[in-house]
Amino acid sequence: MVVTHQLPLPIIEQKALQIRRQIIKMLAHAGSGHPAGALGMADVFAALYFHILNVDPKNPEWEERDRLILSNGHICPVLYATLAEAGYFPKEELLTLRQIHSRLQGHPHRHSIAGVENTSGPLGQGLSLAAGWALGLKMNHNQSRVFCITSDGEHQEGQTWEAYQFAYKYQLNNLVNIVDRNQIQITDYTKHVMPLEPLKAKIESFGWQTIEVDGHDITQIIAACETARFEQALPTALICHTVPGKGVSFMENKPEWHGKPPDEEQAARALKELSDE
Repeated sequence: MVVTHQLPLPIIEQKALQIRRQIIKMLAHAGSGHPAGALGMADVFAALYFHILNVDPKNPEWEERDRLILSNGHICPVLYATLAEAGYFPKEELLTLRQIHSRLQGHPHRHSIAGVENTSGPLGQGLSLAAGWALGLKMNHNQSRVFCITSDGEHQEGQTWEAYQFAYKYQLNNLVNIVDRNQIQITDYTKHVMPLEPLKAKIESFGWQTIEVDGHDITQIIAACETARFEQALPTALICHTVPGKGVSFMENKPEWHGKPPDEEQAARALKELSDE
């Protein structure tokens, strides 16, 4: 049974634009949060939820669903906005982001809202969780796949590489790690904090099929995920080269927007730019 609605490319691109607009509105209203990574991953999330993932918003705990693990939980505004756009919960609830008693906290937690599969916050944990879940599905002869979203910055942590080893050992071909290669982290550019290159070669040396794509080219993202689907033995890493703050000129490629929300004037400017795309 396949529930995913594979929408045409122009509609997916429009979904990504709407997701970006919602992210700006959410963060401006909350007065806190992380815009750069959330905006940068909107195309990836739109491709996942409107073409790639086998999911059913009306039955979010469906046993045969694909699972999405968000390791870099601080970009959760893009997850929340996408889930609302896909019909998991009403869009009106998005403006409760980071409020006391809201189901939409600054880092997601399991069971908080339909569609959120894991609790995240400390970086470097998600790939281990995803690998364990992928192994469990294989042991249960479940054909579902596990997609993990990781930041490039958390590849500076040892546990991430332990998870790469684990997944290769157990031939978890049902696991796809989507790396947001946006080149920034909270204090600076990754190359200044702890250089990662040659990232593709490093991941390949751990035995993974590794594909690099433009993280804003939805056609490339879909094609890479299809390649992963037909891999018979290896887990797949999808390195998505993205622009942090994508779509908002004064945020793009600037580490200072990693965790700084727009004020009212900046939000209005951002929304105007996003309406002109």
